[in-house]
Amino acid sequence: MRLAALALLIALPSAAMADLTVSFRDGAPKDRFTISYDGACALDQLDVQIDLGAAPAGLIFDTTSAGAGVEVFQPLEWVSGTARTSQVTDGDTVLSMSLDGVEPGASWAFTADIDDTTSARQITVDGSEMAGAMLRAGGQAAVFDASGAATVKLQNCLS
Repeated sequence: MRLAALALLIALPSAAMADLTVSFRDGAPKDRFTISYDGACALDQLDVQIDLGAAPAGLIFDTTSAGAGVEVFQPLEWVSGTARTSQVTDGDTVLSMSLDGVEPGASWAFTADIDDTTSARQITVDGSEMAGAMLRAGGQAAVFDASGAATVKLQNCLS
């Protein structure tokens, strides 16, 4: 009886875990976000949200010459891979995107201008100012750390 129960447990599929990591790097004139998927299996679609408003530095997207941003502005531009994204207007704090056909080892990158609204140097944002911003994906959430990175643990398939 015990051997049969053990065999059944071994035969049951187990959940495979995956990481989705978003890292931020300050740049001039464009800041860069890189999204990396480290999972064992493909996903048809993954909805991802970056919420800058949760960071104490008062971070915003600076997409036009008019509005809440300071001096230099840059619209959101995909530089590696593509995704369907929410409309991002000047002063927004949240970007929602849908990644389609997510394959193991896939990565995406986009540029935009991020400004802070609390310091004297509003046009430059480093990783430490990203601390507190939120990453949400697959029903999970993670906080950006002082290096400008956040990782959510996803349960993406059965193996």
